[in-house]
Amino acid sequence: MKRNIIRIDEEKCNGCGLCVEACHEGALQIIDGKARLVSESYCDGLGACLPECPTGAISIEQREAAEFDEAAVEKHLAAKKAAAIGHGCPSARAMSFAQRLAQKAHAEAAPAASELRQWPCQIKLVPVNAPFFDGAKLLVAADCTAYAYANMHSRFMKGKVTLIGCPKLDMVDYTEKLTEILKHNDIRSVDVVRMSVPCCGGLEYAVRQALIRSGKMIPWQVTVITPDSELLED
Repeated sequence: MKRNIIRIDEEKCNGCGLCVEACHEGALQIIDGKARLVSESYCDGLGACLPECPTGAISIEQREAAEFDEAAVEKHLAAKKAAAIGHGCPSARAMSFAQRLAQKAHAEAAPAASELRQWPCQIKLVPVNAPFFDGAKLLVAADCTAYAYANMHSRFMKGKVTLIGCPKLDMVDYTEKLTEILKHNDIRSVDVVRMSVPCCGGLEYAVRQALIRSGKMIPWQVTVITPDSELLED
């Protein structure tokens, strides 16, 4: 049948997850750092998610799509609610690491000096043509990483220009700003350090797109940190 249904522009989506929270039918999910329609039959086509999208990535179009299935939605939401009792949204799930911290306490090194080499360090605030970008190794990090990983300074920030941000809280796609920084400066490499929660995928996506759009073929890598300080990728 032909009906109204949402359309997601992946180029504009920054993976912030606000649309997921706004969808009362559970039709949306963050997958690989992007909002996805998990089932056409879950989408009522009314567009409650549209005003929550900060980048305008979501629109309503009329096309052939599966019929909205209210019974399937109720079953889907019930399953999500049951799962949330033990898990919940990864970016907002309450967790305690007291035991793990106690086990690590005796092995912690003495506090080291800060490795922050420049100011400002927020992606939104830093000037595109700042002199410290010339010949720099760039670290683009989710702002939570410095709290989740104790050795953030010595392991990742040392010898690099550090830029931090959170696509979910800033409600912005950093792609354009990062593209301009790469275009107009002699950046030698880019390291991305992000959290394992889905909304952090927007940060990794922005760096990837910036590298493509700038035409700069420079080394880059991604490290993922869990909320309890484990490195998933290095």
